[in-house]
Amino acid sequence: QVQLMESGGGLVQPGGSLRLSCAASGSITSGVGINWHRQAPGKRREWVAGIGSDGNTYYADSVKGRGTISRDNAKNTVYLQMNSLKPEDTAVYYCTDSDSWGQGTQVIVSS
Repeated sequence: QVQLMESGGGLVQPGGSLRLSCAASGSITSGVGINWHRQAPGKRREWVAGIGSDGNTYYADSVKGRGTISRDNAKNTVYLQMNSLKPEDTAVYYCTDSDSWGQGTQVIVSS
């Protein structure tokens, strides 16, 4: 089972950017889809973005136009670039390959 570890979260001002990383302990082949989810305080976990085995990318309406998901198979890492961050983007962000979940990385958007 692949182990996933997120990083790159932090405190950022509204309008700022962050690049979240999802590093896998094993090989993330091009045949594995990876998704990002997030959970804000007091809210249910929600899907944010995904990259399919075919390389196609998908985004929730809430981040469409502001988020970019990408993968570097050589580094076994998937990235989520988030721009124009809003306070409502504050959440713990998780990546998953459907079998495994990382421990999450906290993003706080606040002035």
